[in-house]
This record gives sequence, C-alpha cells and structure tokens, in this order.
Amino acid sequence: MTVNRVGLVVHGGRTEAATAARAVRAWCDEHGVGCADIDVWQEGARHSAREEVDSAGDPDLIVTLGGDGTFLRGARLAAENDALVLGVDLGRVGFLTEVPAPAVRDALDAVREERINIESRMLLTLRASCRLQVPAQMEALLRYGRGPLLPPPQVRGECESGSDWGVALNVTALNDVVLEKLARDRQVSVGVYLAGRLLASYSADALLVATPTGSTAYSFAAGGPVVSPRADALVFTPVAPHMVFNRSVVAAPDEPIALRVLERSGQAAVSIDGQLRGVLGPGDWIGVYAAPRRLKAVRLGPMDFYGRLRQRMNLTDAPAALADGEAAPLWPVTTPRPADLAHLALPPAPSDAPRLS
Repeated sequence: MTVNRVGLVVHGGRTEAATAARAVRAWCDEHGVGCADIDVWQEGARHSAREEVDSAGDPDLIVTLGGDGTFLRGARLAAENDALVLGVDLGRVGFLTEVPAPAVRDALDAVREERINIESRMLLTLRASCRLQVPAQMEALLRYGRGPLLPPPQVRGECESGSDWGVALNVTALNDVVLEKLARDRQVSVGVYLAGRLLASYSADALLVATPTGSTAYSFAAGGPVVSPRADALVFTPVAPHMVFNRSVVAAPDEPIALRVLERSGQAAVSIDGQLRGVLGPGDWIGVYAAPRRLKAVRLGPMDFYGRLRQRMNLTDAPAALADGEAAPLWPVTTPRPADLAHLALPPAPSDAPRLS
C-alpha cells in the first residue's frame, strides 16, 4: 500500500524507544515519506485526537514505540483518522504490540509492499446524560507525574441528541470504559442496564465495560473472562461488588450497556482506556455500545493470541496432567486439513509462520 505520511507515538521514558524512532525516521527519509511526532504533551497540554492528527499532517500510518499503553495512545489517533496502526513492542506484558524493535524497518517494508494482514478490532463509544468534565482540582491530584490529562470528549455533531438518548461523545475505547469510585471509603452505587433492561443495582469499587481486546486488561485483573480479540462482544465486569452475584456478563455487540449513578451514591469517575475523562454525580448516566468505526491494526501474519496468552500469563501445566511424564502435543498437525475444517482459523504450520530478523 502507499504510505504517504507516518505518525510516531513514542514512549518518552525509554531509550530503546528513541532508538527505534530514529530508525523509523530514517526509513521515511529514504522512501520520501513524511513523518511527524504526535501526542507528545507539548506546552503542558493534551489535545483531542482530531487536533493531534491534524497537526501531524493527516498520517495514514501510526507507528507506536512502547508497550500496550503507548499502543492505546496510537489507537486513539488511528481510529480518529481511519489510519492503520503498527505497534512496535518495547513493553513487558503486552498483548497489543506486534513487532520487535530491531525489526521495525522490515515491518515498514512489509507495509509498503502489502505483505501484511489488517486486523479489524472492535471499539467502544458512548453517550452520556451530560457532557463530561473533570473538576479543576482533580487534575492536579490524579496526574501522578504522567503528564496532563486528556481534554473532556467533544460532542459528535452528526448524531441526534435528546433527553432520552443523551449526548453523543466523540470518543473511542479499544480496551474499556470504567466507572469507578472517587472516595476511598465509599463505593459507587450504580444501576446496570443491558439491552435496555435492568440487570442489577451494584455497590462496587468500579464497573467496567470492555471489548474483547480489553478482556486481558483491567477486566481480566477483576476476574473477567478472556475473550478472543477476533470476537465482537461487550464484557461487563463488576470490581469488588458488595453482592453475591459478582460474575461478568458477555453481551452481543448490538446490546448496549448503560451505567446510571444512583441517588445514594457519591461521585464517580469515568475512565476511557485508563485515562480519566470526566466525573459523574448522582442521577447521571453513560451508555456504552459498539462504535461504528473499527481499529485497523497491522499484523505481519496470523496473530497467535493463545500462544501469547500462555506466554504472557506464565501459564503452567497442571502437575496431575503431566503425571505420566508427557507434555501435551504441539499444534498444528502437518497433514492437509480436511475439507470440513477448511473454514476454521487455526495456527499456521511452523514453516508458514512469518519471520522478522
């Protein structure tokens, strides 16, 4: 494919990220491709995704250099601009990044020569009973040395708004939308609605709605299920609820999930992909649903999600399963696939797997 302009999102605290960034810039110079650093928290302020991609010259490929957190920053920009995103892996426990840093030039060659797969991933968006705002005094408390907060989401002007349907916010989440308590000694009380019906009223530390991609992030830490990133679903997970029913619920992609802060609750913070974006009070609500746009992630071959799950989570085999001294056989088999299995997604044979030096 033709790459006209690259946007770079760099983890500023890692020297290897700076080294990889120089390699990307050199590749761009050699191929006559424009390149711009974006989302760099310049002048002590963060900007909306639209402002950031506009200032970068409308890139059609976003390259992230860091871990999953850096990839999330790049995904926010790529989704806004309908651009491809390529994650260069400099993290420790990541599921999102694709390419080892030494292979970044080979990966860019593969993009240019169309030797890639484009993986479409589900995103979330939301409506709210009011525009989200962060109180001024909270920004200083919650910064934690990570730079300024993102601005409150803008309103999507092309969407119909009304008292029943709320305000359409121009925001996307690749991982999750979280409603969480602000006071350490007080949980949030929230009514949770699935597909327009009340599921239950919760008192909890937080309630989150995750994508399949986000199922291995906060939702997983809270006891939620692991969902294939190739699936389309909304995963609702309560965090430390004071009730017997503490399980996740997996909803269909066309079933919205609404969270209403109850009158007896204190204030609740709204975080989108780990970034605080607003505060709600009693009576306020958000509705989370599948976004019409999707993320286009660059893959150099079929993603071995379950192999990565085993590796990243340090999964070990049950001693009882290995009592006979034999490990489970490796997959895949080497014989041709039967016709009735031709439609299934299975890992490639080792000789077919793409390799990058």
